Amino acid sequence: MAAEDAVLQNRLRQIRHRFLVLSGKGGVGKSTVAANLAMALARAGHRVGLLDVDVHGPSIPKLLGLDGARPDAAAEGIEPVYLAPNLKVMSIGFLLGDASDAVIWRGPLKFNVIRQFLRDVAWGELDYLVVDSPPGTGDEPLTVVQLIGQPASAVVVTTPQQVAVADVRRSISFCRKLDFPIAGLIENMSGFVCPHCGRLTEVFGTGGGEALARETHIPFLGRVPLDPQVVLSGEAGTPFVQRDPESPTARAFADIIRPLLKPCGEPAGASAAAPAFPKTP
Repeated sequence: MAAEDAVLQNRLRQIRHRFLVLSGKGGVGKSTVAANLAMALARAGHRVGLLDVDVHGPSIPKLLGLDGARPDAAAEGIEPVYLAPNLKVMSIGFLLGDASDAVIWRGPLKFNVIRQFLRDVAWGELDYLVVDSPPGTGDEPLTVVQLIGQPASAVVVTTPQQVAVADVRRSISFCRKLDFPIAGLIENMSGFVCPHCGRLTEVFGTGGGEALARETHIPFLGRVPLDPQVVLSGEAGTPFVQRDPESPTARAFADIIRPLLKPCGEPAGASAAAPAFPKTP
């Protein structure tokens, strides 16, 4: 066990900063935020890993167009799937025989596989590791917090309506009880962008996430509107920050990540584009 712990610590020493993407409620677009956060960081020129620890409902492979991808074995460990030279991805979805296979595991098995993803995957030198966790405050996020080390922090995702905000408040309490820093809160689906006229309509209301951030004294990172192009991008397996980087939604997301770049010394206002990620037609 001591030897395994040493391997884990050696892996983590090669990662400069880690973000755990959390939400107390399903359906708030947490995985979409995690995928686009990883892509936006990679487009800014950083070396990024994206780890999907949603054991029972892994959606990262679909969102990134990696259905059917399989990791390879290497001398250094399990090779993650490369989406681009500076973006590596690992998910339980890569290990399932069929996309419809159900993973029926209790806590200890989930702990072991997450530990293996952190310890045995050959992440190499990374500026950022983004971890997408399932909704709630159960085994998966708890395991990540216990194993991931520092520097690490949570990015909390909510939608504006009060039923979501009430559940997300529990994620904030979860972090505080475990002394896990919170980088900030994102209000997703904050208003609807009309695909025809571009007008913003408050379908689910707006401001609930910002009010929660103010109430709990955590940074409010910003709002991401409900944009039909985000849905289309997810269905096509292309993050919207890559598919249409000049759209209002992508620009809103670029503004959101600027405060998250600071731990790696990136100046505010840095470019969110890189030659490795051309715009998708």
